[in-house]
Amino acid sequence: MASRKEVTIYDIARALNLSASTVSRGLKDNPAIRKSTITKIQSTALAMGYQQNTFASNLRKNKSNTIGVILPRLDSAFQSAVISGIEKMVNRKGFNLIISQSRESVEKEKANVSTMFNSRVEGLLVSLACDTCNIDHLDMFMKKGIPVILFDRIKDHPNYQLTRIVIDNSKAGYDATNHLIEQGCQRIMFVSDNLMSSVYSERHEGYRQALKNHGIPYKKEYVFVTKLDEESGIRTVDRVLQMKSRPDGIFATNDTSAVSIICRLTREGIKVPEDIAVVGFNDVIISRVIEPSLTTIHYPGVEMGEVAAATLIDSLNHENNGITKTVVLEHKLIVRNSSLKNGRRPGNHADGDTAPDLAG
Repeated sequence: MASRKEVTIYDIARALNLSASTVSRGLKDNPAIRKSTITKIQSTALAMGYQQNTFASNLRKNKSNTIGVILPRLDSAFQSAVISGIEKMVNRKGFNLIISQSRESVEKEKANVSTMFNSRVEGLLVSLACDTCNIDHLDMFMKKGIPVILFDRIKDHPNYQLTRIVIDNSKAGYDATNHLIEQGCQRIMFVSDNLMSSVYSERHEGYRQALKNHGIPYKKEYVFVTKLDEESGIRTVDRVLQMKSRPDGIFATNDTSAVSIICRLTREGIKVPEDIAVVGFNDVIISRVIEPSLTTIHYPGVEMGEVAAATLIDSLNHENNGITKTVVLEHKLIVRNSSLKNGRRPGNHADGDTAPDLAG
C-alpha cells in the first residue's frame, strides 16, 4: 500500500537545502524571496505532494473564510438557481461554501445549524424549512455576533433583527390571482404547500385580497394544501374531479405543481386554459417547455442568491454586523398560454418570450 505520510515544509526544506522559514515564505509568494527560488520551492512542493493546511492556518487567524448555506431542498429548480447566484458571488469574493439541506424538517435544520456553528463558518445564509415555527436555534450565531441572513423563507425573531432577502409574496399572489380574474375566472383554486411557511402564507393572503377586491367570496373548499411535488397534480385533480362546482382557474404556488396539474388535467380530457386556466410560480425552465406554456410569476432566484451572498460578505468585510435591512427584489407576472381564456391578453404584463432563464 502506498505511504500516506504527510509532506511538511521541513521535508521540502531538506530537499532544497533551504531553511523552513524560507520555504514557508516561498509558498506564500513572499516578495522578499527571489522569484527563481519561489518557482523552485513551489514546483518541488507540487512534485512531493505537499498540501497546505489552510484549516489550521485559518484557525490560527480565527477565520474560516467559509460561508454556510442551509436550504429546504437541493432538488428544487428555484433553490438551484439561488445556489448558482450564491456560488458565483462567493467564488468572486474568495470565500468557500458549505451547503446543506433541511429536507423540509425543522429538526434537520437545527442539526444543520449546529454543524455549521461547529464548523466555524463566518456567516450563514438560511432559507427555512416549511415546519419551522421559530428560529431560536439560530441564537448561537447571534450571541457570538456571527451574521445570519434569511432569504426566501423567513421568520421574525423576538429578540434579534435579521437581514432578509425576499420578494413581495403577497403582491405576487395578488398579481397571479388578479390575472386569472381578468381572464374571466370566478372559481379560483389555490394550491399550496404548508401555510406555516412565510412564502405560502403570504401568497395565500394575496390570493384572498384579490378575491375580496373583485367581490368574489373566499371559499375554503378551493384551498388545497399538499406537498408541491411531481405527484401534486394527481392529488389536486383528484380533488377537482370530486368537487360539485369545479374551479375555472387554478393558482399553484410553484411551477412543478402547476405543470403536474396541467398534465393530469389534459389526461382527464379537461382543456387548459379553456376549461381551467392555470398559473404557476417561480418561472423555471419547465414552465416554457410544457404545452400549453405556463403563465407564472418570475421569481429572481439567481439574483436573490447574489444579493444574499454579497450582503453577507459586505457585512463581514466592513464589520457592520449590527446593521440589518430587508431587501425586496422585484417579481414579474409572465403571461403565457396556460391562462389565456378566449385569447384575452392584458397589455400590462411581460410576455413569456422575454423571461430570463433561471435554469443555469
